[in-house]
Amino acid sequence: MRAMIFAAGLGTRLKPFTDHHPKALAMVNGKSLLERNVVYLQNQHIFEVIVNVHHFADQIIEAISSNNGWGSNITISDETDVVLETGGGLMKAKPYLEDESSFVVMNADILTDMPLHSMIAMHEKNKPLATLAVSDRQSSRCLLFDDKNKMIGWRNKITGDQKGVLHGNAQVEIKEKAFSGIHIINSDIFKKNNFEGKFSMIDLYLDLCTTNSIQAYDHTGSLFIDVGKPENIAMAEKLFP
Repeated sequence: MRAMIFAAGLGTRLKPFTDHHPKALAMVNGKSLLERNVVYLQNQHIFEVIVNVHHFADQIIEAISSNNGWGSNITISDETDVVLETGGGLMKAKPYLEDESSFVVMNADILTDMPLHSMIAMHEKNKPLATLAVSDRQSSRCLLFDDKNKMIGWRNKITGDQKGVLHGNAQVEIKEKAFSGIHIINSDIFKKNNFEGKFSMIDLYLDLCTTNSIQAYDHTGSLFIDVGKPENIAMAEKLFP
């Protein structure tokens, strides 16, 4: 199985570090987020990794080269001309992933000890178009799932904005879950995508969830932190030595 790490973002929440560096190279106890996630994938026996780059792309490429991919075979998906967001970034990486039956995708700025092998096993058993790692934690934006753990929408809890296929059905028990930035995706998604250019994976899932199964994998209880903000670096260093 192959994996893709999203590392192209501008990392505006991590300023001032990202005024001079890509967020994927933020350090936690002497190791970059990118290195830690490459090793996390290795622990799940995944050694073929695609990393997309845009913001300070040269620094990421140099880090990978000088460390020999930290033991993995890492391919660069170059978005230096224009950042494509998560959905567009995935579509640009299609040549590296389309021959896999399924593949893992994860954000560079998260750290977790979630048992990825269990998530993969559930995905292979249920065979949805995508399986999304979620948990019960505070988040201003959440994904919405029905009582069968099938994605049916998205909600911004601050603004009240909502997207999806809810249709006001009071008989459906709606569960709010915070998305953890880890996906396992069937390669059929490349055939089903209706978007072009720059777009987000969440918009793609919202477009497809009415006719395709996009399921939740709840990893509540696992260590997890979004290291996208400066104050979370110190928290991450306590959780991930």
